[in-house]
Amino acid sequence: MYLLAATSAADLLQSVLNALYVAVGLGLVIFFHELGHFAVAKWCDVHVERFSIGFGPVLLSWKSGETEYALSAIPFGGYVKMLGQDDSDPSQLTSEELAEDPRSYSAKNVWQRMAIISAGVTMNVITAVFFFAAAYGFGVENPPAITGQVQPGMPAWQAGIEPGDRITQINGREISSFNDLLLNVALSSGPLEIEGIRRDGKTTFDVTIVPDQQGTRPKIGIGPTGSLQLIDSPKHNIPVTVAGTAAASAKPPFEYGDTIREFNGQKIDTYVELQELLASRPVEPVDVVVERPGKDDPKKTETVTISLGADVFHSLGLRVDTGPIAAIRDGSPAEKAGLKVGDKLAKIDGLSIGTEVDCMRLPNEFAARHGSKVEIVVVRRTDKGPQEEVTLEIVPDNLPGWLDQPEFPGDPLSIPAIGAVIHAIPAVVATVPDSPAAKADIQPGSLIQKLVILPAEGAGGDDEANKPQAVSFVDIADGDKNSNNWVHAYWLMQRFPNRLVKLSLMEKGALREVELRPVPEPDWVLPRSGLNLMLARQVERADGVASAFGMAMARTQSTIRTIYLTLRNLVTMRLSYKELHGPLGIAKTAYMVADQGWADLLLFLGFLSVNLAVLNFLPIPVLDGGHMVFLLWELVTRRKPSESVVIGATYTGMAFLLGLMTLVLYLDVFEHGFFGK
Repeated sequence: MYLLAATSAADLLQSVLNALYVAVGLGLVIFFHELGHFAVAKWCDVHVERFSIGFGPVLLSWKSGETEYALSAIPFGGYVKMLGQDDSDPSQLTSEELAEDPRSYSAKNVWQRMAIISAGVTMNVITAVFFFAAAYGFGVENPPAITGQVQPGMPAWQAGIEPGDRITQINGREISSFNDLLLNVALSSGPLEIEGIRRDGKTTFDVTIVPDQQGTRPKIGIGPTGSLQLIDSPKHNIPVTVAGTAAASAKPPFEYGDTIREFNGQKIDTYVELQELLASRPVEPVDVVVERPGKDDPKKTETVTISLGADVFHSLGLRVDTGPIAAIRDGSPAEKAGLKVGDKLAKIDGLSIGTEVDCMRLPNEFAARHGSKVEIVVVRRTDKGPQEEVTLEIVPDNLPGWLDQPEFPGDPLSIPAIGAVIHAIPAVVATVPDSPAAKADIQPGSLIQKLVILPAEGAGGDDEANKPQAVSFVDIADGDKNSNNWVHAYWLMQRFPNRLVKLSLMEKGALREVELRPVPEPDWVLPRSGLNLMLARQVERADGVASAFGMAMARTQSTIRTIYLTLRNLVTMRLSYKELHGPLGIAKTAYMVADQGWADLLLFLGFLSVNLAVLNFLPIPVLDGGHMVFLLWELVTRRKPSESVVIGATYTGMAFLLGLMTLVLYLDVFEHGFFGK
C-alpha cells in the first residue's frame, strides 16, 4: 500500500512538472516572437505601449519605463501594442494625427515598419534553430524508415513492399525516419517513386505507387516496425503481456525491459523474424531466451529462458462464402498464374472452398503447399455477362498466413503465399458438426446481419479484455461496404477469445439472435506474441556544436517545406481539414512529448516555432503577413492604403481567424477526442 501511494505521488509530481514544462515552453515560443517585434520597434524608436503574453483580460501587469508588461487570460498568443498600430483599432494605421508623432509606428518609413513586422517571424526561425540544436544535442529518437505492418490490398502491398524493407528515397528526396516517410506520403501531390533496400540488406527496389486517397490524407498502407524489446516501464499502466494470451501465463513470467534474443532455438535480430517464427511455430511450448536488465544495475544483464505456450485460433464452427479477389500483388504467383481481380476462389486441389475448406484457413492451406503446383478453380465473369469456371495452376511461395492482420473494418483476408487478398461474404455455407454454430442450429443459407463481442463476464480491472467499452460492433450486412467486414470481425474474436459472441441472423426472412462461445482450434496456431513490444528506434545525436546547428538548420528548412506543402494540400483538398489541430490539440501533444523527455519536447517546440513563423506570415489581415501586404502596397504605390480598405480587410481577417479557431477547437474536442472518446 505504501509503495502504491509513493508511486502515485511520483506520477502526480511528474504530471505537474510536465504541465509546467509545457506552459514554459509554449510561453517561450510566444515570448520570443513578440520579443522580436519589441526589440526592433525599440531600435526604430517606436513608443511601445504594452508587451503582452496572451490575449484578453490582463491578469498581471507591471510598468517599466514607458511600456506596460502583461500576462493575459488567453494563453494562445501574445501581442506588442505600439503607438499608431493596433489591430483592435485599425484606423490608427491611417490616422494623420498619429502619423505626426515621430515615435508612432505609422510615422516610420516603410523599411522600418517592414523590419518591425518581420522581426517576430525572424525571431521564431532563429529560436527554432536553437530548439532543434539543443534537441540534437540530447539525441533525437525516431522510428527508422523500415516497414513493419503492410496493410493487405493497399498500394504498398500491391507494389510488393514487404515487412522489413527500408525506404531510402521518395521522389528523389532522402528519407531518414518513418515519420519522414509518412509526411512525404501525406503531403504528396501525385504518384510516388519509392526506392529502398530489401530486408536482406543487399537487394534494392524501385517502385511507383499511387497513394490511396480515401480518408483524410493520402496513404499507402504501411506501419513502423517493432523491436524485440518489451516495454521498459509500467508508468503508462501498460502490462508487459496481453491478458488472456499464452504469454501472460509464461513460466517464468516476462518482465519490463526484456529483450528477445532466441525463439525456439533460433537467434533473431529483427521484429520481422520474430513474426515469421511465430507463424511457423509448433503448438507445443517453445523456449524463448531473453536478455534482462539487472535489478541493481540495468547495464548488467542476465539471460533468462522462458517457456512460452502457443495461442490458437478460436471459431464458432461456421463457414462462410468467399468473396471476390480484391487485389493482386505485382509479380506474385497469383499474377503469374493468370488470376484476376474479381475472380472468386471456388476449389483448391479439388476441395470446395467453404463446404470442405474453411475460407479463413486459405492463407495456411496455400502456405502448406508452397513450392508445389496447386490446381485451383475460380469463378470468373466473362465479357458477355455469365460466369464461367476457370481451372488454373499456381505455385505458392513459402509465406505464412495471418501475419497481415485485418485490424480495420473492411480489411480483406491476405493470402501471402499467392499474393492475393479476398473478402469473405457473411453468408453461411456450412457448419462444423458439434460446434457452437451447429448446436445453435444455424443452417446453411443464413445471412449474418451483425456480430457483437459481448463484455467480459464480471467486467472489471484495467486490462482491455475486461473493459466494457472495448465491446466491438461490426455491421456486416448493411450494404456493400459493410458486407466486407467479416474478416475483421473474425480477427476481433481472436483478440477476445474468451468473450461470448452474439450473432444476428436472417433466416428465411426472420431475424434471430444467438449467443455463442468461441472454441479453440487446437491445430491452428495464432501468429501473435501476446507481448507489448516497443517500436524500433534510431537515435540522431550531434557530435559537437557545429554538427548540432548543421542538423538544426536542415531540420528547420525541412519543417518550413512541410508546412507549405500541408497548406497546399489543404487548399487542393488532397489533405482533409480534419487533420488540423487547434490549441487544445497542441497543448495535449506538448504534454505527451514532455513525458517522453527533453529531446522530444525541444523538437516539438522547434516545430511549433517554425509553424508560428510560417503561419504568421501568411497574407491574412491581422497577421504579420497581412501587415506586410499593406506595406508592400505602400512601397509600390508610394501611398498608404485607404482607411476603408484597411478597416474592411482587418475585420475580414479577424472574422476568418475567429472562424478558423472555432473549427480547430471543434476538431480538437469532437474529432481528435481531447477529453477522451
